[in-house]
Amino acid sequence: MIRQNNELGSVTVSTNVYMEIAGTVATNCFGVKGMVARSVKDGVYHLLRKESMSKGVNVELHDDDTISIDLHIMVDNGVNLGAVGDAIISQVRYEVSKYTSTKVQAVNVYIDSMMVD
Repeated sequence: MIRQNNELGSVTVSTNVYMEIAGTVATNCFGVKGMVARSVKDGVYHLLRKESMSKGVNVELHDDDTISIDLHIMVDNGVNLGAVGDAIISQVRYEVSKYTSTKVQAVNVYIDSMMVD
């Protein structure tokens, strides 16, 4: 959790808030099918439902009150992977900073799977 203080008081932002914002923003980007998580049982990546998409997000808190975000996603077939990755990084960094006033040090996008029609 990150605590932010100002003249009106303090706000503590939970890691879950960062995970929900980042997961929602990433899944709304063009070409993204959804968040994925690797199954321990069979080692296969599975598409997550909306209510559990934060399992595909990892947030690391740093000593300087910045965060790093790792996103594990599935993309649609035929999309430009570089463009999708750049869009996600830009949007997640912007939205997380906008809603939480927390500086995002890094956004790492892992394309773990591709949806084949």
